[in-house]
Amino acid sequence: MRVQQILQSKATTDVVTVAPGSSVEETAKLLSSRRIGAVIVSTNGDRAEGIVSERDIVRELGSKGASCMGQTVDTIMTANPISCGLEDSSDDLFRKMTEGRFRHLPVVDADGKMVGLLSIGDVVKTQLAHLEMEKDALQGMIMGF
Repeated sequence: MRVQQILQSKATTDVVTVAPGSSVEETAKLLSSRRIGAVIVSTNGDRAEGIVSERDIVRELGSKGASCMGQTVDTIMTANPISCGLEDSSDDLFRKMTEGRFRHLPVVDADGKMVGLLSIGDVVKTQLAHLEMEKDALQGMIMGF
């Protein structure tokens, strides 16, 4: 399964972004209100300068306490996040996420413009649906349908 197909199966391909100077507190509130696990840090919405996940915020809270909420996201973000292309396979995504120990990947087109954001949940959901279709097809062949 290709990234393009996974993106098409999502309810929305909107990428939630915050500006580099945004506070960690604002970002935490955004994550909470949108019920998402990560946001892209971007000046223009086209390029991912960084990514901030709920895990990043929790780590910062654990090391610095509540004072970290006044920091800007660019102090805790992962700069220049690894991304994927529209033609990458789900196996490529699993490999990148497992090796990098992260759960979100910005999707970029051939020109390097950000066109989506995938989570491990998106990839797993699509993979499970694909396996279910294969199972049904095999059962149909075995049973003579």
